[in-house]
Amino acid sequence: MVHSAPQDVGTAPAMKFNFFHSMPWTHYEGVPESWPVSSGNFDGVRGKALYDDYIESMVHAESCDFDWIACNEHHYSPFSLMPNCNLIASIIAHRTTKSKVAVLGNLVPLLNPVRVAEEYAMLDVMSGGRLIAGFMRGIPHEYLAYNIAPGESQARMREATELIIKAWTEPEPFGWEGEYYQFPSISIWPKPFQKPYPQLLMSATNPEAANLAARYRAIIGMVFVQDLDWARNVADGYRKAAASHGWEATPEHLLVGEHAVIADTDEEALEIMKSGHDYLHRVLMRPQRDAQRIVIEKTRFYGDNRERADNFQSKLALIRTRSVEESIEAGSILCGSPASVVKQMKKIHAAVGNGIFSLNFKVGDVPEKTLRHGMELFRDKVLPEMRNV
Repeated sequence: MVHSAPQDVGTAPAMKFNFFHSMPWTHYEGVPESWPVSSGNFDGVRGKALYDDYIESMVHAESCDFDWIACNEHHYSPFSLMPNCNLIASIIAHRTTKSKVAVLGNLVPLLNPVRVAEEYAMLDVMSGGRLIAGFMRGIPHEYLAYNIAPGESQARMREATELIIKAWTEPEPFGWEGEYYQFPSISIWPKPFQKPYPQLLMSATNPEAANLAARYRAIIGMVFVQDLDWARNVADGYRKAAASHGWEATPEHLLVGEHAVIADTDEEALEIMKSGHDYLHRVLMRPQRDAQRIVIEKTRFYGDNRERADNFQSKLALIRTRSVEESIEAGSILCGSPASVVKQMKKIHAAVGNGIFSLNFKVGDVPEKTLRHGMELFRDKVLPEMRNV
């Protein structure tokens, strides 16, 4: 039996905004040549300073009227210092009072699903019912990191989702004998604060993923937007999947994630974005591309998902080779003065029909001081124009 998650989505028509931070390492010298990236030059003093700054920015997001504050999980490279996003989420839960704590999210097929159920339940109770529970499959090379065949990801995702929801909703101890997971007895403490369980968020960039997300009325997230036609097709596919499950997906079920730079002028924003964009693609994304190449070459390890791997690699290549100006026009980034960013957001919303924007102001090595100024411009000049779009 599939239980319906709390329908916070749909209760308020206003556009919602998520502050997302990927916590990158910004002190890498040179260019990483391969994945995994050597961590021999990691500096703990610098690392602590980054964590302190990053957490302060995330907490500051609540005073900038962001509805959600989000974190996620990545492994084995300077792209992110967040191999366990639940640790960061627990800090955010205790240092905020209003914003949702959006964990976007645990890479469910790679983890122990009972542990995910337990930790998400803890976060939901600790935050007083503010958890948005992201169930992510992850990008293919994360599977290399944890020595799990990427070709198993969809099947693992389906089974783990069923198991987690049963752990959240079944009041009595139960056993589980599945294809990938076996547990003789499960009875988690605590249970989630939200009943029957927290709002889910999943990806839905292919028909099978869209069907799974629609089954649980999950919010869907679209990131690394290739162009607005791509985003529109993903949204339409999800709407069709929802209809097949007997319900109508509304804008509040659609999230579009964008890298964003907001500055006092368009010229200043372009300069900041171009600098951050260079570090992002020259340093942070380079090992990710190398890892993706490894996965594609090991087609036997990737199972029958070679076409998906090739498509993902092609999308990353397209995004990397575009100029900042071309990316703005394509709807894959937000960049400019507050007035320009409002126009860009309205264009995306008109094409996709989303009710949630997720903004990642940490583009590459953009300084936190610059990032926070952009957050405040968002609060003072963008949000008033976009809240009721």
